[in-house]
Amino acid sequence: MRFADLAAVYERLEATPKRLEMRAILAELLRPLRGPELEEVVYLSQGVLRPEYEGVELGVADSLARRAVAAASGAEEAEVGRRTKASGDLGRTTEELLRGVRRLDATTPLEVRGVYAELRAIAGAQGEGSQEEKVRILTEMLRRASPLEARFLVRFVVGTLRVGVREMTILDALTVAFADGSKEARAKVEGAFNLSSDLGRVATAVAADGLDGLAGIGLEVGRPVRPMLAEREPTLAEVLARMDGTAAVEYKYDGLRVQAHLPVSGPPRLFSRRLEEIGAQFPDLLEALPRALRVRPAIVEGECVPIDPDTDEIQPFQEVAHRRGRKHDLDRVREEIPVSLFLFDVLLAGDTPTYGLDFPARRAKLEAIVRPSERIRLATQKVVTDAASATAFLDEAIAAGGEGLVAKSLAPGSSYRAGARGFWWIKYKRDYTTGLTDSIDGVVVGGFHGRGRRAGRFGAFLLAVYDPDRDRFPTFCKVGSGFDDAQLAEMPKRLAPFAADATPPGVETGVAPDAWFRPGLVLEIRGAELTLSPVHRAGLGAVREGAGFALRFPRFTGRFRDDKGPTDATTTGELLTMYRGQIRQEAPKGDEERPA
Repeated sequence: MRFADLAAVYERLEATPKRLEMRAILAELLRPLRGPELEEVVYLSQGVLRPEYEGVELGVADSLARRAVAAASGAEEAEVGRRTKASGDLGRTTEELLRGVRRLDATTPLEVRGVYAELRAIAGAQGEGSQEEKVRILTEMLRRASPLEARFLVRFVVGTLRVGVREMTILDALTVAFADGSKEARAKVEGAFNLSSDLGRVATAVAADGLDGLAGIGLEVGRPVRPMLAEREPTLAEVLARMDGTAAVEYKYDGLRVQAHLPVSGPPRLFSRRLEEIGAQFPDLLEALPRALRVRPAIVEGECVPIDPDTDEIQPFQEVAHRRGRKHDLDRVREEIPVSLFLFDVLLAGDTPTYGLDFPARRAKLEAIVRPSERIRLATQKVVTDAASATAFLDEAIAAGGEGLVAKSLAPGSSYRAGARGFWWIKYKRDYTTGLTDSIDGVVVGGFHGRGRRAGRFGAFLLAVYDPDRDRFPTFCKVGSGFDDAQLAEMPKRLAPFAADATPPGVETGVAPDAWFRPGLVLEIRGAELTLSPVHRAGLGAVREGAGFALRFPRFTGRFRDDKGPTDATTTGELLTMYRGQIRQEAPKGDEERPA
């Protein structure tokens, strides 16, 4: 396949905000492809070279990309920088600069497989002289590329493809291209992805043998499973009602969710909720896990929380956050901020997959294979049959340092549903019914220039939640409270990779910020209550026609949710549940609340 054809498809995708149209365009692109070429096109369309859990990164900073653009176009590097600052898009700048520039060997078109190989070579360049090698490879590709091809080459390299394609849209397209497009087929394709976390592998399997080809995709140690997620209910009585009066309730630990993979031999691997490998940051867990588990291979899940070394008490989440991403002083930090992993589920025990078992059987298997220790423990659990017992257990959880509880169904069919959110698990925090005290994880999609003491930087941010049914990010609030000076100073750096020059694909709002950002950075927010708003689009029409949800008096908690990707943010369905759980709900028609 010619890279020019792929670039033309990306241009069509960039031009439409309509998900059905995007699905049709992608299906048309993928249908004739097979084997490695299909796999590579799928990865490129995700903006990655390999599945995210493999951690393959190009390592090309904007400054290196500008050097390559300058060398390929003959422009001064300062001119490239000036134009990019004005357009907000290095890809567009490259396209403009290369118009009229004679291409190197224009008679030999770029092929997708060749471009992919060169990108892998850029990612593989390491050590002394690697930056120069990365610039050289990119420069040579740009000299051979057409202006349109160059736009998307540069965007891919700097991590901003800007075509609005996400995993769910690609899954839709695969179902249309290689199956009948039905809901049943879509569920099977998504199920294979949830177990493998590898869209390329799913694509090649379904393209080769249809839905039957997905049967060969199952659990594999070292390949993370997309985590099962919980729903919410506003009262413990409603939690129990959802579960027919009986549930297993566990402490809800405020920590970092970890999926641990232990092979038959060799060291374990640890993956975060976002499927990033994080074992290097927790060498103490890597040492403790093999001693704590009686069987191998195994895949277990738990919550990693910081522990006070003197009192053995659970510490705030911010403490464990200090270990995320750290590469130096690990020996010192592991002594200063020790952690424990509280295991709550098992997906594989020995050679036997357990994720298909009902929850009581999985819990029994987990208890059978774990030797609890200081570093590896079992999540505290109790079976309750009434709200009074559940409330008492909640009090215990809060007193022990937890932030609430998670109720889990004991009913037949309570298997582990990878990648799914449902009422088999329900999370509950204290005081749902006395206002809105639960937090919301919002995605930054816009920024507002500050005034007064905040002049010269962003003073507030536009936040969205995730609508999984439509693969969209509708907004629900503008937040400026809760940030200290250091956090505000940090925000431009955190947001720089997601900068956009117009409303990003998938973002829905009636608010016009001063700057746009593609969904990427997730913040934890609290507020007084959810109201109805004519300008925000989260849950639009769910309560009243023309009105979405807005968070009143939003405040940043100080917690950057680096453990969550944009699609892991709070959902529109969760906002509806939280809204219904408030004592005070919608104002009478004609008496709209003032939007946040």
